Amino acid sequence: MNSFTDLEVWKKARILRNNISELTKSFPPDEKYRLTDQIIRSSRSVGNNIAEGHGRFHYADAAKFLLNARGSAAETIDHLIIALDSNFINEEILDSFKNDCEECMKMINGYISFLRKQAEVKPNL
Repeated sequence: MNSFTDLEVWKKARILRNNISELTKSFPPDEKYRLTDQIIRSSRSVGNNIAEGHGRFHYADAAKFLLNARGSAAETIDHLIIALDSNFINEEILDSFKNDCEECMKMINGYISFLRKQAEVKPNL
């Protein structure tokens, strides 16, 4: 694999980011610099951290960024719950996006496991 853009987990994070971006267009204008900004940032952070981890030389360094990506996916779920509580979205939308975030988290976990196994095979990297 030459680029982070080849990673299925990054592709999934990209879809999530784009879908969140579309969703927030329906949020009230007075939320632009509050919830809208926060949920866009957290959803972008998922893919950003996957990309940055891919660019690291050592497996352990890459795994640290993947842990951050997983945390950003969880943060995105929390922002979605806030959107639900504020009546910006309904339960169905929350469930759909929550499932997408959780799927990203599962894929990130799989990638972390892969990197940890590679670190055992090639401990100097």
